[in-house]
Amino acid sequence: GPAADTVIQLAQTHKPKPDPNGLVFGTVFTDHMLTIEWTLEEGWQKPHIQPFGNLSIHPGCSSLHYAVQLFEGMKAYRGPDNKVRLFRPLINMKRMLKSAHRACLPSFDGVELLECIRKLVKVDQDWVPHSDSASLYIRPTLLGTEPTLGVKKPSKALLFVILSPVGPYFSTGAKPVSLWADSKYIRAWRGGTGDCKMGGNYGASIYAQYEAVDYGCQQVLWLYGDDQQITEVGTMNLFLYWINEKEEEELATPPLDGIILPGVTRQSILELTRKWGEFKVSERYLTMADLRQALEENRVKEMFGSGTACVVSPVGRILYQGENLHIPCEGSFPPLASRLLKELTDIQVRHYTHLQHTA
Repeated sequence: GPAADTVIQLAQTHKPKPDPNGLVFGTVFTDHMLTIEWTLEEGWQKPHIQPFGNLSIHPGCSSLHYAVQLFEGMKAYRGPDNKVRLFRPLINMKRMLKSAHRACLPSFDGVELLECIRKLVKVDQDWVPHSDSASLYIRPTLLGTEPTLGVKKPSKALLFVILSPVGPYFSTGAKPVSLWADSKYIRAWRGGTGDCKMGGNYGASIYAQYEAVDYGCQQVLWLYGDDQQITEVGTMNLFLYWINEKEEEELATPPLDGIILPGVTRQSILELTRKWGEFKVSERYLTMADLRQALEENRVKEMFGSGTACVVSPVGRILYQGENLHIPCEGSFPPLASRLLKELTDIQVRHYTHLQHTA
C-alpha cells in the first residue's frame, strides 16, 4: 500500500531533547514531520517523512479562510521494556475519517495512514520520553488547500503529522479543577460539528475560557439547551460518579448524540468500568438541576473530565448562577479518578494485549 512508498529524507542536524519535566504542552517539536498531498485528479501522492519545517501554502487556501480543516490527538508511550506503543490508534483513525467526511475533505485508508505515522514515530523514537508520566503527542492534521476563494469541496488537500514531546499534564501535581457553568456560550449544537475534531470548535471556545478565568475558574463547563444539559468540560469529556435518582451507584457520561466529541479516553473508561462490573455505567443526559439536587442530597461521589492530554482530571468546584457548587473530592485526587488514571496509564505504558501497536 501507499505507506510502503514513503519517501524518507532525514534531517542533517538534530535538536537537543528537552527536559520532560519542564515541558509546556505542544511547544517543542521533533526533528521530522510527515506530509501527504492529495489532488482530485491524482488522489493521494507518496507520503514524505522530511525535516520539520514550515509549510508553503497558497494564501487563498480554504483551510485559512473557511476552516476546512481537522485534526487528531494521540500519544506514543515508552514502556519499561523500552518498546514504544501507541494507545488505541485505530479509534483515532476512524474518528479522523468521520471528521474528514463532515469537512468534505478526502477519505483515506486509516490502516495505511497509521503505518505512515508508525514510520514517523520510529524515525523520531529518541524523542519518546523515558518516563512513566511523559509521552510523545502525535498531531495528525488535514487541511483543504484549494487555491480559490469559492466556498466548496476542496480539489486539493494536505495531510500532515507533527510530533511533540509532552511532560506530565499536571506539572504541579493534579489538583481538582474549578469550572464556570454558564449557558451564555454554546460549544456545539445538534446538526453542527461538535462531534468532529475540527479546529473551528476549539478556536470559538477560547473567548469563553478567558471569561471563566475572569470569574476565578480554570475551565468552562459547557451547557446545552433549555434544560441546561451538562455536555463537556473545557476540551474534555465529562463523567459523574454518583448515587442516581433510583439510588443506584452509577458512573454516567452524556451520550454521543452529535454534540459530544467521541473521546478515545471516554470510550476506554466506559469499557474498563463495564468490565469491572462494580456499578452501573450509563450514557445518559445529565442536567444542572440533576446535579444540584444530587449535591443537596449528598449523592455525588466524584466528577471528572477525561481526555488524551490529561487522561482524567477531577472537578472540585462549579460556579453556577453566582453560587459555588462544591464537588466532593477526597484528598486531591478522588478514589475512582485515581484508579482510572492508574489503570489507563498501565494499559498505555505496559499491558497491550489486543490494543498493542508497537512503533
